[in-house]
Amino acid sequence: MRFAVLFFLTLAPMGQAGASEHFVPEHRVSGIGVARDDISSELIEARTRLMIQSQTFIIMREPQAVAGARRITANAKLQALFRSASERSGMPAQVVEAVAYLESWGDAKAESPAGPKGIMQISEATARTMGLKVVHGTRYNITREKVQVPSKRKKPKYRTVSHKTPYQVITRDDRMVPDRAIPAAAKYLAGMEGKFGGRDWAIFAYHCGQGCVAEMQELTRRARGIPQDQATVARMFFSCSPVWNLELYQAVEQQMQRDYSPTYWFRIERAEQLLALYRRDPAAFVSLAEQYKSQFAGPNGRPSRAPHRLSVWLKQDDLVFHSRDDIHADMGNRLVRAFDRPDYFGYSLRIAADDPSILEDFSKASPAAVGTLTYIAFETRRLYEELGGNRQKFQPLEITSLVEPEDYAQQLGKPEALSHCSGQVFDIDYAGLPPGELECLRFVLDDLGWDGYLGFVEDGMDSLHIGCSPASRDFFTSVFQEAAAITE
Repeated sequence: MRFAVLFFLTLAPMGQAGASEHFVPEHRVSGIGVARDDISSELIEARTRLMIQSQTFIIMREPQAVAGARRITANAKLQALFRSASERSGMPAQVVEAVAYLESWGDAKAESPAGPKGIMQISEATARTMGLKVVHGTRYNITREKVQVPSKRKKPKYRTVSHKTPYQVITRDDRMVPDRAIPAAAKYLAGMEGKFGGRDWAIFAYHCGQGCVAEMQELTRRARGIPQDQATVARMFFSCSPVWNLELYQAVEQQMQRDYSPTYWFRIERAEQLLALYRRDPAAFVSLAEQYKSQFAGPNGRPSRAPHRLSVWLKQDDLVFHSRDDIHADMGNRLVRAFDRPDYFGYSLRIAADDPSILEDFSKASPAAVGTLTYIAFETRRLYEELGGNRQKFQPLEITSLVEPEDYAQQLGKPEALSHCSGQVFDIDYAGLPPGELECLRFVLDDLGWDGYLGFVEDGMDSLHIGCSPASRDFFTSVFQEAAAITE
């Protein structure tokens, strides 16, 4: 579950960092934040590989991941349909089966509350463009009631009246028939590949729709720094920011908020790789799925679907600080004190504690965690300052939680509080940040998160719970060491 980060973690000499007004680390993650403004083809390829790898969590945390892989690869009839559909359409069978895997886990009877149905999860409108039949018929719901009728007699007279209420039913739905849906979807993908000039755009269109992709593709072609022959989905995703290709950035953000469709092509690529792994070594696939299960209990007291990456990266064995005495006795072994120079490092400690001795203990975290928050503050500040204009001065990020003992965390009753017992996570309160700075913070977190360097989740009102990946701890520890050397 380690990410291939060595290519991407770079040493970028910037002169003497101590001579700068703010902390400037020499160790950098290439192409993040402001650095997106001049992103090379080689860096696009590196970020694309990392982005594809990071989709493992999205796929493998799902309860149907293993059963779906078995269903897709072991069902002889489905495999014959994928091969046949590929031969007729020219769309590779592994692409079609990866779509079926992510859309329905290979379940021909799958139905989405949003409307799409069948193994390929096709909407009714799209089904018609594919040539699939979805036939509606009218049925009637018959109810009967007794009503009083006029009568000259003293005794009331009644008669039974029937009411017919029409309702619509689907009498034929080709979406639910794999023999029809799979070839139609393959042909549709091939058509979209021809229309939009690339398989990546065709896969994007399968999730987002043709109108959506036509707009996104046009914005990508008009964007600065993107060669016309390199207007790919990856270029679209990695070549914009709040200060670079703003119109494209806003369009990508809108689609991300709607349904994460700009990441769909990356996810399909990873699904292809995972299905290939299942064919080669089913036991290795199952073992990988186990790694993406949360070890923390859900509402029913048993482990549940991992809600976010931190719930996978942190294990029960990481929760080593059970009491304040454990923290106090650490003596610089696993914990270090966070830097308290807000203007220089870009964050301020706002740890709630009445007792100064408690504040001293609770202002610690692992070197990796302190390096992570220091690096996030660095990238956020330089992106925010690049926005320029008449914006407010950069406000140091407010760090409200670092390490906390288990007994204290349990008193808080917050779902993410227990993970603070590891010293590997921290919380940022963003309630007081200017809107532009908050946008920059979220962009930097997303940028680092999509490539597997960190995970984050909302924790209560106006607070973000953040931690780096196990594979990135050495890098962020080196950032801490740089900062510590300056403060000595």
